[in-house]
Amino acid sequence: MTAYALQLINIHKQFVRGSERIEVLRGVNLDVANGELLGLMGPSGSGKSTLLNLIVAGDRLSAMDESKIAKWRSSHIGFVFQFYHLIPVLTAFENVELPLLLFNMPASKRRQQVQLTLELVGLKHRMHHRPGQMSGGEQQRVGIARALVTDPTLIVADEPTGDLDSNTSQEILDLIQAVHEDLHKTVIIVTHDPRAAARAERVVHMDRGVLQEGSREALQLAASAFAH
Repeated sequence: MTAYALQLINIHKQFVRGSERIEVLRGVNLDVANGELLGLMGPSGSGKSTLLNLIVAGDRLSAMDESKIAKWRSSHIGFVFQFYHLIPVLTAFENVELPLLLFNMPASKRRQQVQLTLELVGLKHRMHHRPGQMSGGEQQRVGIARALVTDPTLIVADEPTGDLDSNTSQEILDLIQAVHEDLHKTVIIVTHDPRAAARAERVVHMDRGVLQEGSREALQLAASAFAH
């Protein structure tokens, strides 16, 4: 029997704008198996961001207050963002440490966990540098370390290469793939870039609130065209 990191069943989401009712998600069904690397593609306005905001791995969070929800998400979901979302006045170490501050953890253990995670992404030697002292690729590595430091069930990477040049993008994709393969993490890459989605084991497309399986052959052809 397949074990799932995430299951969404017949998800609908509507917004009301004045007298108009806008259906953003239309009966979305999505199963993501434990240890899967999934690509989620779709144009702007297709419903991808709304879908991401609903990813809570099946738990009912309605009874939790905001602090408990934040702690739950830190434990179960690691987010990697297009524009890094690092705090400029904090060092790489302090940015990665932030999610751990939600937990009752001794400072020595917290320090060790942050150092090990920064070493994993190849940035132990930059731990005392602030974001403004690092390249875009290094900042994204810090973002990946922050997503990993709590050892979450699921990593969601939202356009993780969208602000990077081609060579750096490939390095970041290599790192995300290594996280998936070596640490056996379930990963969802949300992207417009076929080169990023081509790293996935399975690709789904969101369009006008409807989710469909994508063709790997078409995706690989598109990624090859971009490469040239």
